[in-house]
Amino acid sequence: MKRKAKVIIVGAGGAGAYIARAIKENDVNYEAVAFVDDDLSRQGQEVLGMPVLGTRNSIPGLVKKYAIEEVIIAIPSASPRVIREIMTICQGTGVKVKIIPGIKKILSGHWSVHEIRELAVEDLLHRETVETDLEPAQSFLKDKTILVTGAGGSIGSEICRQVACFEAKKIVLLGHGENSIFDIFRELKDIHPQLALEPVIGDIQDREKMKLVFTRFRPEIVFHTAAHKHVPFMEIQPEEAWKNNVMGTKNVADAALGISETFVFISTDKAVNPTSVLGGTKKIGELLVRAMNELGSTKFAVVRFGNVLGSRGSVVPLFKRQIAAGGPVTITHPDMERFMMTIPEAVQLVIQAGVKAKGGEIFVLDMGKPIKIMDLARDLIYLSGLEPDKDIEIKIVGVRPGEKIKEELLTEEESLHAQKMNKMVMVPRKNIDAELINRLKENLSLIPTNGEETIKIIKSLLPNFPYMN
Repeated sequence: MKRKAKVIIVGAGGAGAYIARAIKENDVNYEAVAFVDDDLSRQGQEVLGMPVLGTRNSIPGLVKKYAIEEVIIAIPSASPRVIREIMTICQGTGVKVKIIPGIKKILSGHWSVHEIRELAVEDLLHRETVETDLEPAQSFLKDKTILVTGAGGSIGSEICRQVACFEAKKIVLLGHGENSIFDIFRELKDIHPQLALEPVIGDIQDREKMKLVFTRFRPEIVFHTAAHKHVPFMEIQPEEAWKNNVMGTKNVADAALGISETFVFISTDKAVNPTSVLGGTKKIGELLVRAMNELGSTKFAVVRFGNVLGSRGSVVPLFKRQIAAGGPVTITHPDMERFMMTIPEAVQLVIQAGVKAKGGEIFVLDMGKPIKIMDLARDLIYLSGLEPDKDIEIKIVGVRPGEKIKEELLTEEESLHAQKMNKMVMVPRKNIDAELINRLKENLSLIPTNGEETIKIIKSLLPNFPYMN
């Protein structure tokens, strides 16, 4: 008979009792030993014949006394702060910390005790996760043809998954990478066999292909996520950033004009007072998309992301690989910090922006205070069951070209006009300066062949953009 791991359940309420019963009634590799609960009225009581043996601060002693191997957090409403406190208490005990799914899933009955999972870095955000009301999205997306560029990427594919749940008429999966488009196509086809899907292999830099795609499918809604996203790579090949992030965006936006009802452009906080080629090209992308509102009935809006935890472009996959290899975990600067959002938060923001867009707005998620990358690295090491500086070295390697120590979400001018709206910040439409529009028209016809030419074009459109070799 296989030995079962002894566990403590944190939370002796309804969810904790539910988990304890599920463990007893199912053939799983757990043996529930006791509860802990911070409610003093529950101390000394029994739940399903299992004792409540203290508060969360009792965990280290109980681990030692009963040879506990895992701690399961059974508090569906637990905030990231509470989860972080429990994890901190468990550090140094050698136990694994796991968590149950949300209460909605438990109450629906569509879950398994096997879904008890290990903590993820998303559980430890230094703020409450943002959940927006997606009910208005039903009428916005239902029976519509939706086109997603970069549909095989981490954000684009999640947008497709969410849109598929809102009874869209058709989803056009546009991407340059054949394998990633195949993967999301097969996944959606398996889950939503009745949903019309159109996989399109195409490059947004191909202007004629974009015209053909929009003429053929006539999408009412466009989510434009395709972009080059890595700061250091774009510093050494600025012309590629220009071709993809600026010209590619122009191609898609021009093709959508007069055909689509709503166009949402995914930008980044690096576009605020940009110091990198990536940030500069995304800022120009914002300007040209907002200027498109002057040309027709299509509503063009911008969404700015912070760093998206778990996306391919985030630092989390890199840190995980470094930890798995035994370290060191490399950090560019001890004071480096970023605004963080989860993939579900990012996608909810995109959909909400589409619902609320009237044309020309910038939407940003209220992400609270930025998180230090050093803290993120230490959290990931702890989540791996290891200790920073003891089991895994953290090494400072220096700031890379184009990187800022701190990012911003809005410019000073944008902050003056920003409006808060239910966990989001919205900067209303502003008419783009006529002179800037003329400069955009002149420069967007240019195709730079090298980095130096690209920098000159960026500086002509963004006078405060710093010169870089």
